[in-house]
Amino acid sequence: MGKVFCFGELLMRMSPVLNQQWISNHSMPVYIGGAELNVANALALWDVPVKYATALPDHYLSQEIIADLTVKGIDTSSIFLTGERIGVYYLPQGADLKNAGVIYDRAHSSFASLKTGMIDWDKELKDCTWFHFSAISPALNEDIAALCKEGLEAALAKGLTISVDLNYRSKLWKYGKKPVEMMPELVSFCDIVMGNIWSAEELLGIKVAADIHEDKSKEAYARHAHHTVQLIFDHYPACQSVANTFRFTEGGSVEYFATLETKDQQFVSNTFFTEKIIDQVGSGDCFMAGLIYGFIHYLPSQEIINYSAAAAFGKLQEIGDHTCQSVETIKSTY
Repeated sequence: MGKVFCFGELLMRMSPVLNQQWISNHSMPVYIGGAELNVANALALWDVPVKYATALPDHYLSQEIIADLTVKGIDTSSIFLTGERIGVYYLPQGADLKNAGVIYDRAHSSFASLKTGMIDWDKELKDCTWFHFSAISPALNEDIAALCKEGLEAALAKGLTISVDLNYRSKLWKYGKKPVEMMPELVSFCDIVMGNIWSAEELLGIKVAADIHEDKSKEAYARHAHHTVQLIFDHYPACQSVANTFRFTEGGSVEYFATLETKDQQFVSNTFFTEKIIDQVGSGDCFMAGLIYGFIHYLPSQEIINYSAAAAFGKLQEIGDHTCQSVETIKSTY
């Protein structure tokens, strides 16, 4: 089994308890994450060979992070020591990354300072069979968007399977380009697309019906997902599979399910319910890791979507950016 190459920015999440508690307690929890690193962590935990590529400054904090990732079984040989700083964001405990309370401090980070021509893709991808990235990276600046394209071209030339997570962050995309101007070209390289119908609208311009919430049934949302997926298949011939997640919160309770579509059929996961979420960060990344795990192991499509949804739902009950669930634990929940 070749390695999964996960390319994206490593981030330090500062997670303050508000109402000035972080000030009075002189304490603020720090979590090491980032969309692609969260995927890499899950895959390594599930015994999938994985290589993580990012850029970090050459100082002791970076060395401690790299040592920790290495112990977890992640190949860190594609972490480039360059630039001046690690990207940071602040998110109050219990909040979602789409929450208005998120504060990004990522400008001029080591990763955001990368440019085309700086990475020897042939060397870095030589032992890999899969290339994964997310829409967060091209949201940073035009240089990173071009670097993503450069990596995708190299991955395509080497015959790697390519996947993308269409995660949309409205507080990024501040460099004068709209997502729909940049993402369609990058998605055209992808075999597997993961996201939801709303991110497909923001990033690919595929409209969500105005009356989408009138019929709140699982069947109605699945039908809309099918419509969105058919348009993705029509516009992106390389794409072979598309997954969509659905998470609805009412009061304190949460309902979660997901769909996976091939060119021939739609598969719908079990529906999961909970009255309480511990930490929302990293759930989508855990879902993406589940997809990769399922496809790499040639699991049946229904098994893939059940595993991915169960993993993502389980992550909602874990503190931190990446999951600690075992394969056996996940499979026992569906």
